[in-house]
Amino acid sequence: MTRKELATKYFSQGFNCSQSVFAVFSEKYGLSKELALKIGCGFGGGMRNAEVCGAVTGAIMVIGLRYGHVIGNDDDSKTLCYQKTVEFTTAFKNMNKSIICRDLLGHDISDPIEMNKAAEKGLFKTTCVEMICNAVELLEQLGY
Repeated sequence: MTRKELATKYFSQGFNCSQSVFAVFSEKYGLSKELALKIGCGFGGGMRNAEVCGAVTGAIMVIGLRYGHVIGNDDDSKTLCYQKTVEFTTAFKNMNKSIICRDLLGHDISDPIEMNKAAEKGLFKTTCVEMICNAVELLEQLGY
């Protein structure tokens, strides 16, 4: 099963976009799938505020697992991680026009009425799955 297929499967099982992206890469970088699913939970739905797309935050956590610094004042590692984050978010924006959940869905899902409209349109099964697949694909293209 490809990472995109596995991420889509996680999402279909009730995990959010962030969890779905983060979990399919986590073990490669020494973090258990279970812990990745826990860590990623609060980032779904643009951190429940329709802000940065969960697929993007999941990908940024993957970038942190690979490039994040673990020694204080390690400015070189921190700078590299930031550069890789910008590289990913720029590529994601180029592909999808935005990294913001409400822009991608066309609805502010932090508002229950807008959340229902998005659900009625099936956007969680279409747009969200597309964003998950795009994030996984971009990470793979960038060598993660």
